[in-house]
Amino acid sequence: MLSWAIAFFVIALIAAVLGFGGIAGAAAGIAQILFFIFLVLFVLALIFGRRRPPAP
Repeated sequence: MLSWAIAFFVIALIAAVLGFGGIAGAAAGIAQILFFIFLVLFVLALIFGRRRPPAP
């Protein structure tokens, strides 16, 4: 998920440099949404990740 966010961010940067403002804005918005989804899933994985069995 993070790799997709980075890819859309790079697309947004390239589009902005070339003057495609609409495409750059859309790609940046998608990258931002994907990054926040990744962040939420990462935090949930840290909280509810694999639990080790209790020591005997």
